[in-house]
Amino acid sequence: MSALNLFRKEFGAEPAGLWAAPGRVNLIGEHTDYNEGFVLPFALPQRTIAAVGPAPAGEWTVCSTFEGEGISFGATEPGEVTGWAAYVAGIVWALRDAGFDVPGARIALDSEVPVGSGLSSSAALESSVLTALIDLGGLELPLERRPALAQRAENVYVGAPTGILDQSASIRCRAGRALFLDCRSYEIKQIPFDLAAEGLAILVINSNAPHQHVDGEYGARRKSCEEAARILGVPALRDVPLAGLADALDRLDDEVMRRRVRHIVTEDQRVLDTVALLEGGRVREIGPLLTASHASMRDDFEITVPQIDVAVEAALEAGAYGARMTGGGFGGCVLALIDADRAPAVTEAVENAYGNRGFTAPTCWIAVASEGAARL
Repeated sequence: MSALNLFRKEFGAEPAGLWAAPGRVNLIGEHTDYNEGFVLPFALPQRTIAAVGPAPAGEWTVCSTFEGEGISFGATEPGEVTGWAAYVAGIVWALRDAGFDVPGARIALDSEVPVGSGLSSSAALESSVLTALIDLGGLELPLERRPALAQRAENVYVGAPTGILDQSASIRCRAGRALFLDCRSYEIKQIPFDLAAEGLAILVINSNAPHQHVDGEYGARRKSCEEAARILGVPALRDVPLAGLADALDRLDDEVMRRRVRHIVTEDQRVLDTVALLEGGRVREIGPLLTASHASMRDDFEITVPQIDVAVEAALEAGAYGARMTGGGFGGCVLALIDADRAPAVTEAVENAYGNRGFTAPTCWIAVASEGAARL
């Protein structure tokens, strides 16, 4: 059932409109966002759709095609609404906490973004609802400020210690572009990313592995990075230059912390190098950077799982220019840069590799850089 039909069924009326926000693939730059570094995501065609209509002041009701009963709530504080609806309540709370008069609303949601795949279904949900409430209430919240507000909803209300990458991608990406984001200044640059013109494609491989993106593991990585920055006397690991990496590592006693720092510093540089290649029209040459990023996530940040590593290896053996895990880790998806006409062969190679190891079959599709949050 679509969000529109669900709204009609649940509320017996027509919505004021439909709003959509996409999931995202992060081309490169993993776990660099909360280290105030650089990321390079692009938006997916898969979106969360919100059908939204007015309700009495101070009343919000949300239902969805992917959960059972709807939930109603008033003005709440962090932790008072739990489960999937917390992402909606969190947006309402963050807007109110920022001083906005948030309109009461009835909200029906439908999503094409696979949950638990590392493609940021949560940010798509947050961004669609945020965009709808801003439009419905005529709220004055500039586009560049919206990702931080959505991130605050997830960090404080939901309690997930995410960086700003996902919300920025869902809200600020543009079709045919990758979003180069400085996670300290929030400055962006839209980088040309029309792969079809080069005869190329990004194949997304959903590992369908049991997603183990446990907040504890994610939080442990973040805590380790923040502690390392404190020891090194820098505001964030983004301030450790690649040329000074060896010296920085010598100042850290903990071997695990050294590996974490090495990943962040080298990953930031890989983002900058990828941007330079894309701007120079040398798209195929980003492949080794993608593969190096995966090795760093596997060996230094230790966030991959066997299904993810097998997908990367199989894609490379089948002729991909580069491949890497994308997302927070512990499951999720792999992206592979391939010649567009090789998609069936690479898909088959990954499926065979999974079958040989007894893994649940992967799901593969071509991702095209798409538009960010908007009213339909």
